[in-house]
Amino acid sequence: MTDITALLLSRIRDVPDHPQPGVMFKDITPLLADPKAFTALTDALAELAVRHGATKIVGLEARGFILGAPAAIRAGVGFVPVRKAGKLPGATLLQAYDLEYGSAEIEVHAEDLSAADRVMVVDDVLATGGTAEASLQLIRRAGAGVAGVSVLMELGFLGGRARLEPALAGAPLEALLQI
Repeated sequence: MTDITALLLSRIRDVPDHPQPGVMFKDITPLLADPKAFTALTDALAELAVRHGATKIVGLEARGFILGAPAAIRAGVGFVPVRKAGKLPGATLLQAYDLEYGSAEIEVHAEDLSAADRVMVVDDVLATGGTAEASLQLIRRAGAGVAGVSVLMELGFLGGRARLEPALAGAPLEALLQI
């Protein structure tokens, strides 16, 4: 186990039975509250963006905003929020996707991305992969290229990587922690 892996894991709190019985929620707020751990996470995400040639980071609502914005600053690239439908003013591109029970929609300002951009998607968790997959579709519809997806942790037992691989089309999926 690397030093950063140990540090990050030590700052993630397990919350049993949240949001429903039988679920073990991975709470990252202790990590965010620790400046050493948050800086290490920010540096790692920024390094991945730079390594994969990103010109912009897209953060997925809401924890992807918290992780992606400082990583973008550290990497010297722009930050673009992907929001739940109805939250952005003006013209947007909308993408619907299926959840385990139902569906959802996300959107982005299309003018914030261009054909010259290579975009790294940043989020806290890769679970089933639906939101990340929809964000990759949005990025491509806006005309930009995909530099990859970077997450703090991947919940491997939920199969998100397998779902996401076709949408990645060869771009990397980087998870700092495998749970």
